[in-house]
Amino acid sequence: MAKIQMKNAIAELDGDEMTRVLWEVIKEKLLNPFIDLKVEYYDLGLKARDDSNDGVTYEAAAAIKRLGVGVKCATITSNAARVTEYKLKQLTPSPNGIIRAELDGTVFRKPIILKNIRPSVSCWKKPLILGRHAYGDVYKNCEMETDGPGKAELVFTKADGTEIRKTIMEMKGPGILQGIHNLDASIESFARACFFYGLSEKLDVWFATKDTISKIYDGTFKQIFQHIYDTEYKEKFEQAGIEYFYTLIDDAVARVMKSEGGFLWACKNYDGDVMSDMVASASGSLAMMTSVLVSPDGVFEYEAAHGTVQRHYYKYLEGEKPSTNPVALIFAWTGALAKRAELDRTPELSDFANRLEKATLDLIESGTMTGDLSRLADPPAKEIVNSWQFIDLIAEKL
Repeated sequence: MAKIQMKNAIAELDGDEMTRVLWEVIKEKLLNPFIDLKVEYYDLGLKARDDSNDGVTYEAAAAIKRLGVGVKCATITSNAARVTEYKLKQLTPSPNGIIRAELDGTVFRKPIILKNIRPSVSCWKKPLILGRHAYGDVYKNCEMETDGPGKAELVFTKADGTEIRKTIMEMKGPGILQGIHNLDASIESFARACFFYGLSEKLDVWFATKDTISKIYDGTFKQIFQHIYDTEYKEKFEQAGIEYFYTLIDDAVARVMKSEGGFLWACKNYDGDVMSDMVASASGSLAMMTSVLVSPDGVFEYEAAHGTVQRHYYKYLEGEKPSTNPVALIFAWTGALAKRAELDRTPELSDFANRLEKATLDLIESGTMTGDLSRLADPPAKEIVNSWQFIDLIAEKL
């Protein structure tokens, strides 16, 4: 069988642990037999990032910009335990945070809906899409420990050398400090991306912060969103019959749990990280959530929304073949291939991406699935398989 040809390459970013193992199986069984796969490969495994002092992460981000499309496996963001486990030189920052900052993009996460997997929130009838700001907050923070009493200050030194100072706390003893930031330009890109996505998909857009408490930081987000909506999108939204809605984030959570879904919920960076996992889990499984990072200049990076599945990886190292759900990893590849096909005008590649997604969902809806979905299936699963069996059955369908 002649393989489908690609005109241009995709930036491929490899990852860690169980997802790295399955990433290779997906390529071997579901992609390489059917596509003459063109990629620029970057190893973003934890040790490779540490060895290169994150140089490989910046190289990967540059490749995504240059090629227009990237696909990324899940990666570890290190903590103290990981430094010991992997014998690292230092604590490494979030590679996702670096890439988001380099691309100045917004992350859109959408649950994959199945007929036989009902969401935990019974009123949800339509996909609830999360738009996550992709810059700043705790992902580019500065933090320290203090070993005794003292004054903690926030200091901004202007270009002309003058300073603005604010006292954070007169600390009575040891403690911890953290400084976070954001940029007006990045918030503006975030707002425009959310309004553009909402308009293109004919979705209401919700935005929520806590501006009653964080009057300057969160308040600035609120003001910028409202200004861009009023000056650039209000008339377009009204013509499309959709609306922009702002509320406090605690109110948004309460409303979301009583809604039917079918709208775009825009969140700041950390809020979006947490809420997208909540939506994914309530929709069925963390492995059933697509994620795409979109930059203002039209660059796309696709990935799974979940982590590296550490617990299953340790079982794998002991010789087991765990029942890890690979659907989000498969859909990261199909999303990237479909976008590459759109940009290169190669309909046969787009058709393959659609067929791979359909084969994956048809298999689950026929009653064959991994363990995480079997606990939620209605009617009950007919067959529970491990990851390798699941991928082999998709390959048979293809």
